[in-house]
Amino acid sequence: MDFTEHTATEAVQNSFSETPDARLRELLNTLTRHLHAFVREARPSVEEWERGIEFLTAVGQACTDTRQEFVLLSDVLGVSMLVETLNEQEGGTESTVLGPFHMVESPPRELGDSIDLVGEAEPCVVSGRVLSTDGTPLPNAEVDVWQCDENGFYDVQRPDSQPPGNGRGLFRTDDEGRFRFRTVVPSHYPIPTDGPVGQLLKATRRHPYRPAHIHFIVRADGHVPLTTHIFVADSPYLDSDAVFAVKHSLIVDFAESHDEAAAALNGVETPFRHAEFDLTLPRQPA
Repeated sequence: MDFTEHTATEAVQNSFSETPDARLRELLNTLTRHLHAFVREARPSVEEWERGIEFLTAVGQACTDTRQEFVLLSDVLGVSMLVETLNEQEGGTESTVLGPFHMVESPPRELGDSIDLVGEAEPCVVSGRVLSTDGTPLPNAEVDVWQCDENGFYDVQRPDSQPPGNGRGLFRTDDEGRFRFRTVVPSHYPIPTDGPVGQLLKATRRHPYRPAHIHFIVRADGHVPLTTHIFVADSPYLDSDAVFAVKHSLIVDFAESHDEAAAALNGVETPFRHAEFDLTLPRQPA
C-alpha cells in the first residue's frame, strides 16, 4: 500500500495490529486517527511542524526532579481537568488536577502539627473529616497535603528561603475520621512561566495565575482515592484559573476566628484563620 494522504491512517493503524495489549492497541489507533485528522485539517507547513517538535522537545528538557513541564502543559490545555472529569466517581468530593508540584514526598506528621516551617504569616487551622459516601467516618485514612506559602511559592521553587517539606504533610485521620493541621493561608500565584509553557501563554495572551488553594490526596482502604484542592473563598482568579481546576463545591471560607478556646486547642493565637470541610470518598466498585 502506497503511503498517501488517504492511506496514511490505515497504514499506521495496521502497524499496531500485533500489539498484545488490547487497550494499548486501542489507544494507539485512536491517537493515530485523531492526530492525522488534526494534521489534515490544520495542514501545517514543514516549518510549523518542526517548530511543534522543537516545542515538545523543550517541554521535555524543562522537566527536572522537582519540576514537571509536561504536567503543566497538560494543565494549561485543559487536558488534565478533562481526564479528571471523565474519571470522576459519583457521590464523592469533586476531584481536580494533581498539578506540577507534587514532585517530592510529603513528610509524615502528627494531627495538629504545623506544615508551616517558616512561621512568618497569620496562623491558619485546617480541619475536617474523611467520610465514605454514606457518611461513615474513615479512621486511619491517609491525607497528603501540599501548598504554596503566603507569597505564592512552593518549597521546591525557593529552596534558598524555604526548608524542604515546607507546606507539605502526610497525616492519618483519627478514630472519628478527623484530620487537622496548622498552616498559613496560601496566596494566589502564577504557574512557572520561565519555560516553554510560559512562552505558550504569552503567545496566546493568557494570564498564568491560579487562585489560592491547598492540594489533597486522600486514600482509605476499600475506597477510590481522591485528588483535589480546596480554594480560598476570597481569592483572585477563582473565575479564570489558568489550569481550569476551580469547582464551586471546592471553594471554602477561611474565616477569621477570635475564639480563644479554639485557638488554645489548636496551638495558635487569636486572631487566626480557620477552614473546616469534609472529604468524601466513594467505595471501590465490587
